[in-house]
Amino acid sequence: MKSITEIYGLLSTPRRVAITTHQKPDPDAMGSSLGLYHFLRSFGHEVTVISPTNWASWLNWMPGSDKVIDFESFPDKAQEVLNQAEWLFCLDFNIFHRTKNLSPKLYDVRCTRILIDHHQQPDADNFEYGVSDTSKSSTCEMIYDFIVGSGHKDRINNVIAECLYAGVMADTGSFRFASTHAGVHRMVAELKEKGLDHAKVHENIYDNFLENRFRFLGHVLMNRMEMYYEYNTALIAISKKDLLRFQVKTGDTEGLVNYPLSIQGIKLAALVIDRDEERKWSFRSKGGFDVNAFSRKYFNGGGHVNASGGRTADSLETTVQKFLEAIKENASALQ
Repeated sequence: MKSITEIYGLLSTPRRVAITTHQKPDPDAMGSSLGLYHFLRSFGHEVTVISPTNWASWLNWMPGSDKVIDFESFPDKAQEVLNQAEWLFCLDFNIFHRTKNLSPKLYDVRCTRILIDHHQQPDADNFEYGVSDTSKSSTCEMIYDFIVGSGHKDRINNVIAECLYAGVMADTGSFRFASTHAGVHRMVAELKEKGLDHAKVHENIYDNFLENRFRFLGHVLMNRMEMYYEYNTALIAISKKDLLRFQVKTGDTEGLVNYPLSIQGIKLAALVIDRDEERKWSFRSKGGFDVNAFSRKYFNGGGHVNASGGRTADSLETTVQKFLEAIKENASALQ
Protein backbone atom coordinates (compact mmCIF):
# COMPACT_ATOMS: atom_id res chain seq x y z
CA MET A 1 0.00 0.00 0.00
CA LYS A 2 1.53 3.27 -1.16
CA SER A 3 1.28 6.43 0.91
CA ILE A 4 -1.90 8.40 0.44
CA THR A 5 0.20 11.50 -0.10
CA GLU A 6 0.89 10.23 -3.61
CA ILE A 7 -2.64 11.06 -4.73
CA TYR A 8 -2.49 14.69 -3.57
CA GLY A 9 -1.25 15.79 -6.96
CA LEU A 10 -4.03 13.87 -8.72
CA LEU A 11 -6.94 15.59 -6.99
CA SER A 12 -7.31 18.33 -9.59
CA THR A 13 -8.18 15.84 -12.37
CA PRO A 14 -11.92 14.99 -12.19
CA ARG A 15 -12.71 11.28 -11.82
CA ARG A 16 -15.61 8.99 -11.05
CA VAL A 17 -15.24 8.32 -7.32
CA ALA A 18 -17.06 5.97 -4.96
CA ILE A 19 -16.81 6.18 -1.18
CA THR A 20 -17.87 3.42 1.19
CA THR A 21 -17.65 2.59 4.88
CA HIS A 22 -18.60 -0.15 7.34
CA GLN A 23 -22.10 -1.57 7.80
CA LYS A 24 -24.52 0.36 10.03
CA PRO A 25 -22.44 3.54 9.75
CA ASP A 26 -22.04 5.63 12.90
CA PRO A 27 -21.34 9.40 13.03
CA ASP A 28 -17.64 8.90 12.26
CA ALA A 29 -18.31 6.64 9.28
CA MET A 30 -21.05 8.83 7.83
CA GLY A 31 -19.31 12.09 8.73
CA SER A 32 -15.99 11.10 7.15
CA SER A 33 -17.73 9.79 4.02
CA LEU A 34 -19.81 12.93 3.51
CA GLY A 35 -16.97 15.26 4.49
CA LEU A 36 -14.78 13.67 1.81
CA TYR A 37 -17.74 13.63 -0.61
CA HIS A 38 -18.16 17.40 -0.41
CA PHE A 39 -14.41 18.02 -0.58
CA LEU A 40 -13.93 15.92 -3.73
CA ARG A 41 -16.97 17.43 -5.41
CA SER A 42 -15.34 20.85 -5.07
CA PHE A 43 -12.74 19.67 -7.63
CA GLY A 44 -15.41 18.53 -10.10
CA HIS A 45 -15.18 14.80 -9.30
CA GLU A 46 -18.33 12.73 -9.82
CA VAL A 47 -18.74 11.29 -6.30
CA THR A 48 -21.14 8.73 -4.85
CA VAL A 49 -21.28 7.45 -1.26
CA ILE A 50 -22.40 3.84 -0.81
CA SER A 51 -23.37 2.49 2.60
CA PRO A 52 -23.35 -1.32 2.93
CA THR A 53 -26.60 -1.13 4.93
CA ASN A 54 -29.10 1.35 6.25
CA TRP A 55 -28.12 3.85 8.94
CA ALA A 56 -29.66 5.65 11.91
CA SER A 57 -32.32 8.18 10.96
CA TRP A 58 -30.74 10.71 13.32
CA LEU A 59 -27.84 10.97 10.86
CA ASN A 60 -30.10 12.23 8.08
CA TRP A 61 -29.40 15.85 9.02
CA MET A 62 -25.89 15.53 7.53
CA PRO A 63 -25.64 17.44 4.26
CA GLY A 64 -25.59 14.93 1.40
CA SER A 65 -27.06 12.01 3.35
CA ASP A 66 -30.05 11.97 0.99
CA LYS A 67 -27.66 11.10 -1.86
CA VAL A 68 -26.12 8.06 -0.11
CA ILE A 69 -26.99 4.69 -1.69
CA ASP A 70 -27.97 1.86 0.65
CA PHE A 71 -26.41 -1.23 -0.94
CA GLU A 72 -28.87 -3.65 0.67
CA SER A 73 -31.85 -1.69 -0.65
CA PHE A 74 -30.43 -0.75 -4.07
CA PRO A 75 -27.72 -3.31 -4.94
CA ASP A 76 -27.96 -2.87 -8.71
CA LYS A 77 -27.58 0.90 -8.49
CA ALA A 78 -24.62 0.59 -6.13
CA GLN A 79 -22.88 -2.02 -8.27
CA GLU A 80 -23.28 0.15 -11.35
CA VAL A 81 -21.50 2.98 -9.53
CA LEU A 82 -18.70 0.65 -8.43
CA ASN A 83 -18.32 -0.77 -11.94
CA GLN A 84 -17.77 2.72 -13.34
CA ALA A 85 -15.63 4.09 -10.50
CA GLU A 86 -12.00 5.01 -11.07
CA TRP A 87 -11.26 5.55 -7.38
CA LEU A 88 -12.82 3.78 -4.39
CA PHE A 89 -12.24 5.31 -0.96
CA CYS A 90 -12.76 2.88 1.94
CA LEU A 91 -13.27 4.76 5.19
CA ASP A 92 -13.44 3.72 8.84
CA PHE A 93 -12.91 -0.02 8.32
CA ASN A 94 -9.75 -2.06 7.91
CA ILE A 95 -10.97 -5.24 6.22
CA PHE A 96 -13.70 -5.88 3.68
CA HIS A 97 -15.84 -8.24 5.75
CA ARG A 98 -16.90 -5.23 7.87
CA THR A 99 -19.04 -4.17 4.89
CA LYS A 100 -21.24 -7.26 5.19
CA ASN A 101 -22.81 -8.27 1.83
CA LEU A 102 -20.91 -5.56 -0.04
CA SER A 103 -17.63 -7.32 0.73
CA PRO A 104 -17.44 -9.64 -2.35
CA LYS A 105 -17.94 -6.68 -4.69
CA LEU A 106 -15.13 -4.72 -3.05
CA TYR A 107 -12.72 -7.57 -3.74
CA ASP A 108 -13.80 -7.63 -7.41
CA VAL A 109 -13.73 -3.93 -8.32
CA ARG A 110 -11.18 -2.96 -10.96
CA CYS A 111 -10.61 0.60 -9.81
CA THR A 112 -7.94 2.04 -7.50
CA ARG A 113 -8.79 1.32 -3.84
CA ILE A 114 -7.75 3.85 -1.21
CA LEU A 115 -7.86 3.24 2.55
CA ILE A 116 -8.30 5.88 5.27
CA ASP A 117 -8.79 4.23 8.66
CA HIS A 118 -7.69 4.23 12.31
CA HIS A 119 -8.30 0.59 13.35
CA GLN A 120 -5.59 -1.92 14.14
CA GLN A 121 -4.24 -4.53 11.71
CA PRO A 122 -5.47 -3.23 8.33
CA ASP A 123 -5.67 -5.56 5.35
CA ALA A 124 -3.18 -3.37 3.48
CA ASP A 125 -2.62 -5.78 0.60
CA ASN A 126 -6.08 -4.99 -0.81
CA PHE A 127 -5.41 -1.25 -1.19
CA GLU A 128 -3.23 0.56 -3.68
CA TYR A 129 -2.96 3.72 -1.57
CA GLY A 130 -3.85 4.59 1.95
CA VAL A 131 -3.14 5.59 5.49
CA SER A 132 -3.82 3.59 8.66
CA ASP A 133 -3.08 5.39 11.92
CA THR A 134 -4.33 4.01 15.24
CA SER A 135 -3.18 7.15 17.07
CA LYS A 136 -5.94 9.16 15.41
CA SER A 137 -9.15 9.83 17.30
CA SER A 138 -11.41 9.15 14.34
CA THR A 139 -11.57 8.78 10.59
CA CYS A 140 -13.06 12.28 10.44
CA GLU A 141 -9.84 13.61 11.93
CA MET A 142 -7.95 11.71 9.24
CA ILE A 143 -10.10 13.22 6.48
CA TYR A 144 -9.31 16.64 7.94
CA ASP A 145 -5.60 15.73 7.85
CA PHE A 146 -6.00 14.53 4.26
CA ILE A 147 -7.56 17.84 3.20
CA VAL A 148 -4.96 19.94 5.03
CA GLY A 149 -2.07 17.76 3.85
CA SER A 150 -3.20 18.08 0.24
CA GLY A 151 -2.82 21.84 0.54
CA HIS A 152 -6.53 22.61 0.16
CA LYS A 153 -7.64 23.61 3.65
CA ASP A 154 -9.30 26.64 2.08
CA ARG A 155 -11.94 24.31 0.61
CA ILE A 156 -13.28 23.38 4.05
CA ASN A 157 -16.66 25.09 4.25
CA ASN A 158 -19.28 24.91 6.95
CA VAL A 159 -20.89 21.81 5.39
CA ILE A 160 -17.62 19.87 5.52
CA ALA A 161 -16.91 21.21 9.01
CA GLU A 162 -20.23 19.93 10.37
CA CYS A 163 -19.69 16.45 8.94
CA LEU A 164 -16.14 16.15 10.28
CA TYR A 165 -16.96 17.59 13.68
CA ALA A 166 -19.80 15.10 14.15
CA GLY A 167 -17.48 12.13 13.74
CA VAL A 168 -14.68 13.49 15.89
CA MET A 169 -17.10 14.45 18.65
CA ALA A 170 -18.82 11.04 18.66
CA ASP A 171 -15.68 8.89 18.43
CA THR A 172 -13.98 10.77 21.28
CA GLY A 173 -17.04 10.50 23.53
CA SER A 174 -17.51 14.28 23.35
CA PHE A 175 -13.74 14.69 23.84
CA ARG A 176 -13.42 12.66 27.05
CA PHE A 177 -11.68 9.53 25.70
CA ALA A 178 -7.90 9.15 25.79
CA SER A 179 -7.80 9.43 21.99
CA THR A 180 -8.54 13.17 22.32
CA HIS A 181 -5.00 14.41 21.76
CA ALA A 182 -3.99 18.05 21.40
CA GLY A 183 -4.36 17.94 17.61
CA VAL A 184 -8.07 17.19 17.96
CA HIS A 185 -8.62 20.42 19.87
CA ARG A 186 -6.58 22.37 17.32
CA MET A 187 -8.71 20.90 14.54
CA VAL A 188 -11.94 21.87 16.30
CA ALA A 189 -10.61 25.39 16.93
CA GLU A 190 -9.90 25.80 13.23
CA LEU A 191 -13.35 24.50 12.30
CA LYS A 192 -14.87 26.98 14.75
CA GLU A 193 -12.92 29.78 13.10
CA LYS A 194 -14.55 28.78 9.83
CA GLY A 195 -17.98 29.28 11.39
CA LEU A 196 -18.84 25.82 12.75
CA ASP A 197 -21.92 25.84 14.99
CA HIS A 198 -20.91 22.96 17.28
CA ALA A 199 -24.08 23.21 19.38
CA LYS A 200 -26.17 22.43 16.30
CA VAL A 201 -24.18 19.24 15.67
CA HIS A 202 -24.45 18.13 19.30
CA GLU A 203 -28.21 18.62 19.18
CA ASN A 204 -28.55 16.65 15.96
CA ILE A 205 -26.49 13.74 17.34
CA TYR A 206 -27.61 13.55 20.97
CA ASP A 207 -31.02 15.23 21.13
CA ASN A 208 -32.67 13.61 18.15
CA PHE A 209 -34.27 10.38 19.41
CA LEU A 210 -37.81 9.10 19.85
CA GLU A 211 -39.46 8.41 23.20
CA ASN A 212 -39.32 4.62 22.79
CA ARG A 213 -35.50 4.70 22.83
CA PHE A 214 -35.45 6.19 26.32
CA ARG A 215 -37.95 3.66 27.59
CA PHE A 216 -35.77 0.96 26.01
CA LEU A 217 -32.67 2.35 27.77
CA GLY A 218 -34.48 2.35 31.10
CA HIS A 219 -35.59 -1.25 30.61
CA VAL A 220 -32.11 -2.37 29.61
CA LEU A 221 -30.28 -0.68 32.48
CA MET A 222 -32.81 -1.96 35.02
CA ASN A 223 -33.31 -5.51 33.73
CA ARG A 224 -30.52 -6.48 31.33
CA MET A 225 -27.31 -5.18 32.96
CA GLU A 226 -25.39 -7.73 35.01
CA MET A 227 -22.44 -6.84 37.22
CA TYR A 228 -19.45 -9.09 37.83
CA TYR A 229 -17.51 -7.10 40.36
CA GLU A 230 -15.01 -9.91 40.96
CA TYR A 231 -13.88 -9.26 37.37
CA ASN A 232 -14.62 -5.50 37.32
CA THR A 233 -16.94 -6.22 34.41
CA ALA A 234 -20.47 -5.30 33.35
CA LEU A 235 -22.51 -7.13 30.73
CA ILE A 236 -25.65 -6.07 28.89
CA ALA A 237 -27.40 -8.81 26.88
CA ILE A 238 -30.34 -7.75 24.71
CA SER A 239 -32.68 -10.33 23.23
CA LYS A 240 -34.62 -10.15 20.00
CA LYS A 241 -37.75 -9.96 22.14
CA ASP A 242 -36.48 -6.72 23.71
CA LEU A 243 -35.79 -5.23 20.28
CA LEU A 244 -39.29 -6.02 19.08
CA ARG A 245 -41.01 -4.88 22.27
CA PHE A 246 -39.50 -1.39 22.08
CA GLN A 247 -39.44 -1.17 18.27
CA VAL A 248 -35.69 -0.63 18.32
CA LYS A 249 -34.32 0.73 15.06
CA THR A 250 -30.86 1.20 13.63
CA GLY A 251 -28.90 3.59 15.84
CA ASP A 252 -31.06 3.18 18.95
CA THR A 253 -28.36 1.12 20.72
CA GLU A 254 -25.57 3.55 19.82
CA GLY A 255 -23.52 4.43 22.91
CA LEU A 256 -25.35 1.99 25.18
CA VAL A 257 -22.18 0.01 25.90
CA ASN A 258 -20.57 3.11 27.43
CA TYR A 259 -23.07 3.45 30.28
CA PRO A 260 -21.58 0.79 32.62
CA LEU A 261 -18.11 2.34 32.36
CA SER A 262 -19.34 5.22 34.52
CA ILE A 263 -19.82 2.76 37.41
CA GLN A 264 -17.03 2.92 39.94
CA GLY A 265 -14.52 0.10 39.54
CA ILE A 266 -15.76 -1.21 36.19
CA LYS A 267 -12.92 -1.75 33.72
CA LEU A 268 -14.72 -3.75 31.03
CA ALA A 269 -18.20 -3.13 29.63
CA ALA A 270 -19.73 -5.53 27.12
CA LEU A 271 -22.92 -5.37 25.09
CA VAL A 272 -24.35 -8.24 23.04
CA ILE A 273 -27.43 -7.86 20.84
CA ASP A 274 -29.40 -10.71 19.34
CA ARG A 275 -29.68 -9.79 15.67
CA ASP A 276 -31.42 -11.92 13.05
CA GLU A 277 -28.38 -13.51 11.45
CA GLU A 278 -25.81 -13.20 14.27
CA ARG A 279 -25.08 -11.90 17.74
CA LYS A 280 -23.23 -8.57 17.71
CA TRP A 281 -20.78 -7.67 20.47
CA SER A 282 -19.44 -4.26 21.55
CA PHE A 283 -16.65 -3.89 24.10
CA ARG A 284 -15.33 -0.85 25.96
CA SER A 285 -12.60 -0.69 28.57
CA LYS A 286 -10.76 1.70 30.81
CA GLY A 287 -7.05 1.56 31.47
CA GLY A 288 -4.82 -1.12 30.00
CA PHE A 289 -7.28 -3.92 29.27
CA ASP A 290 -7.02 -4.49 25.50
CA VAL A 291 -10.49 -5.20 24.11
CA ASN A 292 -9.10 -5.34 20.58
CA ALA A 293 -7.07 -8.43 21.49
CA PHE A 294 -9.96 -9.76 23.60
CA SER A 295 -12.54 -9.49 20.80
CA ARG A 296 -10.15 -10.95 18.22
CA LYS A 297 -9.41 -13.95 20.41
CA TYR A 298 -12.95 -14.80 21.49
CA PHE A 299 -15.49 -13.12 19.20
CA ASN A 300 -14.13 -12.77 15.63
CA GLY A 301 -13.74 -9.04 16.11
CA GLY A 302 -11.28 -6.23 16.55
CA GLY A 303 -10.95 -2.48 16.74
CA HIS A 304 -9.04 -0.35 19.24
CA VAL A 305 -7.39 -1.02 22.60
CA ASN A 306 -10.32 0.50 24.53
CA ALA A 307 -13.15 0.06 22.00
CA SER A 308 -13.89 -2.88 19.76
CA GLY A 309 -16.63 -5.08 18.36
CA GLY A 310 -17.25 -8.71 17.54
CA ARG A 311 -19.80 -11.15 16.20
CA THR A 312 -20.80 -14.80 16.47
CA ALA A 313 -23.31 -17.23 15.03
CA ASP A 314 -23.80 -18.78 18.49
CA SER A 315 -27.12 -18.33 20.26
CA LEU A 316 -27.46 -15.49 22.75
CA GLU A 317 -27.27 -17.88 25.68
CA THR A 318 -24.20 -19.69 24.31
CA THR A 319 -22.24 -16.55 23.50
CA VAL A 320 -23.00 -15.05 26.93
CA GLN A 321 -21.66 -18.21 28.55
CA LYS A 322 -18.51 -18.00 26.42
CA PHE A 323 -18.08 -14.39 27.52
CA LEU A 324 -18.29 -15.39 31.18
CA GLU A 325 -15.66 -18.06 30.60
CA ALA A 326 -13.48 -15.52 28.77
CA ILE A 327 -13.50 -12.98 31.59
CA LYS A 328 -12.57 -15.73 34.05
CA GLU A 329 -9.58 -16.55 31.84
CA ASN A 330 -8.64 -12.86 31.90
CA ALA A 331 -9.31 -12.30 35.59
CA SER A 332 -5.78 -11.15 36.42
CA ALA A 333 -5.76 -8.56 33.62
CA LEU A 334 -9.10 -7.17 34.82
CA GLN A 335 -7.96 -6.58 38.40
